[in-house]
Amino acid sequence: MADREEALREFVAVTGAEEERARFFLESAGWDLQIALASFYEDGGDEDILTLPQPTPSSISRGTGASDHRVTSFRDLVHAQEEDDEEEEGQRFYAGGSERSGQQIVGPPRKKSPNELVEDLFKGAKEHGAVAVDRTAKSGGETSKPKPFAGGGYRLGATPEEESAYVAGERKPSSSQDVHVVLKLWKSGFSLDSGELRSYQDPSNAQFLDDIRRGEVPAELRRLARGGQVNLDMEDHRDEEYVKPKSIFRAFTGEGQKLGSTAPQVMGTSSPAQQAENEAKASSAIVIDESEPITNIQIRLADGGRLVQKFNHSHRIRDIRLFIVDARPAMAATSFVLMTTFPNKELTDENQTLKEANLLNAVIVQRLT
Repeated sequence: MADREEALREFVAVTGAEEERARFFLESAGWDLQIALASFYEDGGDEDILTLPQPTPSSISRGTGASDHRVTSFRDLVHAQEEDDEEEEGQRFYAGGSERSGQQIVGPPRKKSPNELVEDLFKGAKEHGAVAVDRTAKSGGETSKPKPFAGGGYRLGATPEEESAYVAGERKPSSSQDVHVVLKLWKSGFSLDSGELRSYQDPSNAQFLDDIRRGEVPAELRRLARGGQVNLDMEDHRDEEYVKPKSIFRAFTGEGQKLGSTAPQVMGTSSPAQQAENEAKASSAIVIDESEPITNIQIRLADGGRLVQKFNHSHRIRDIRLFIVDARPAMAATSFVLMTTFPNKELTDENQTLKEANLLNAVIVQRLT
């Protein structure tokens, strides 16, 4: 007690403060004179003070000690207001003495409710350019555009001398693709399209949610697009519990072996030199009477090839069949029919002459059966 009285007298002598105020600073500093003086001058010793009424004994809560504030300055009132504003940052604790002499420790921030978190996500997205979309108008305006044929095919010659050529279709690069993703924000988490529920509190999802809040496309969605464009829609389901979507039937998309074919492939194709020799023999086997009318017949084969041969008007359709078999010996064991192009009609009566069948300077197509 003697040491405390001595410290009190020295504090009053140095600062000129009233004894009650000096006792307050000494009690706050644990009766350490040096700390009390430093706290006094740091707080502003010449400020006006405001004395608060003492609480009645009935209003004093259990655990209130002698170091409770009985005298405070206007700076303390401002400090209290700052503490209220910093409530979002986290709880503040003091260790090792009083508020002025101890060490301040900031606790963990107050956790936001799922409703507030979803609100922040939508707010951040709108601040970075996101716009609200009317779902009814969107669904009505989206129509599937027909995709043009992109395969290959044979370009038929315009003249008897022009050979047919295979034309390959255009192939779009598959390195990048546009991706459309629907982000659904539920009461207890979020999901992508028809995927599983992912918790807001899961640390592994923190980076994903931060990217959405900043108006950026998350990295995992950019990887799906492979350099393409990512279209992200956000749906607000914050008042709904997550409901697992029903599984959609998906057809088999694996690999397998194809058994047979509706159009049998011609086997035993010969080399170009052998093929040219066979065509020459077939052409020489057709006897042409120079004194009779002559016509040119163009034959488009099922293997993509084309033959042009001279015939007399009196030659019959079966002579064309024999010519094809001589030019392509592998087709001798293959069933096929001959057809006209315009109109598309099968030549069933092969005993007719070319003139009777109206095939003068015509184009005949071979079709495998």
